[in-house]
Amino acid sequence: MSEALKAVPGSDKIDTGITGVTAIAKGLSDSLADTYRLLFKTHAVHWNVEGPMFHSIHVLTEAQYNNLFKAADDLAERIRALGRIAPFQMSEITRMSCVKDPAKLGSAQEMVEDLASDHEAVVRRMRDVIEQAEKGQDVATADLLTARCAFHEKAAWMLRATAK
Repeated sequence: MSEALKAVPGSDKIDTGITGVTAIAKGLSDSLADTYRLLFKTHAVHWNVEGPMFHSIHVLTEAQYNNLFKAADDLAERIRALGRIAPFQMSEITRMSCVKDPAKLGSAQEMVEDLASDHEAVVRRMRDVIEQAEKGQDVATADLLTARCAFHEKAAWMLRATAK
């Protein structure tokens, strides 16, 4: 049994007709990094928001971070299905992500607006990966990221509507 535990993950050649797998997997890794950073940031808002809109924002962000948590797993598993290694270091996640930490806690409105902006930035990056996936005949990745874009666009809308 101990020999079975000595396996070290590595990249594999997957022959399903997809071209540009390295670039697609890199784009998926960036999407995973964005998702993970946004998951934490959303959770931090959930924990720290205060004021008259507390309950509404608390409930909204809980639904969003739960969705993001599942999405992180889906994205990582897609990277592995393409024969590549998913990110495995938090420093790598931080470096690759377009989502940045706030310098300080802001008001409820500032936190919500910041999250909305992050969701929009994530969508812009995912669209580029969708384009790469479509060029490479990777319909599964394109479909996965199209669904993720729909989630992020709806999340941004709900957050912007709350911030008014």
